[in-house]
Amino acid sequence: MASNIRKRISKKITKALFDFPMINEGDRVLVGLSGGKDSTALLLSLFSRLGKFGAPFELAGLHIQSDFGDSAPKNFVKSLETLVNIPIYYLDIAIEGRLKDGERLNCYWCSTQRRTELIKFAKENGFNKIALGHHLDDILETLLMNMLYKGEFSGMPPFVPYEKYPVSVIRPLCYCEETEITEFVQEMGLECPSCKCIAAGNSNRRLIREQIEALTMGKSTLKRNLFESMRHIRMDYLL
Repeated sequence: MASNIRKRISKKITKALFDFPMINEGDRVLVGLSGGKDSTALLLSLFSRLGKFGAPFELAGLHIQSDFGDSAPKNFVKSLETLVNIPIYYLDIAIEGRLKDGERLNCYWCSTQRRTELIKFAKENGFNKIALGHHLDDILETLLMNMLYKGEFSGMPPFVPYEKYPVSVIRPLCYCEETEITEFVQEMGLECPSCKCIAAGNSNRRLIREQIEALTMGKSTLKRNLFESMRHIRMDYLL
């Protein structure tokens, strides 16, 4: 019998799939697996839906191993193969090696390179949807970072169809909070490796995360209101 946290995660994913039609019948969905708690929760949740909920679809995972950092995430992803009966693929990519002289490794560069490889792999192997483990807190952090550091009102939409590629990005965890995902993987008895990325200190995301917690006082309703503001834009009250 499913626990309360599993039911809660499943219910929020169901709502996301309904509000932003992400998965249709016959879709081939590729999950980007970092080895962290978010993509792990996403993989296990989508796997539990195969043949049970909504439109039938295919599911697989892809882990990208960079040329920096240890092998703990890759080894963890390999351990998930005993829990899910789906294909999981692995790529070794020289992300740091692509930097030009004088350039510094940072989170944005790394994520851009990984996203490029995900899209390339999906296209070459017939996947039309790429599922990423971004949750509600990630989306709000990106929204405020773009407003503060780029001067634009933009974020990470739950569903993003690419115009140049026959691939779309989906974020089924868009209604799930990070604390819920942490509780989910802990209940599953999984010890996901912590992030030891050498570029982690070159990001403003941690600071923004602390500011959002202070702004919302950690209240789920206020976080949800921030999220919903992206869907309820009153253009006559903006520049």
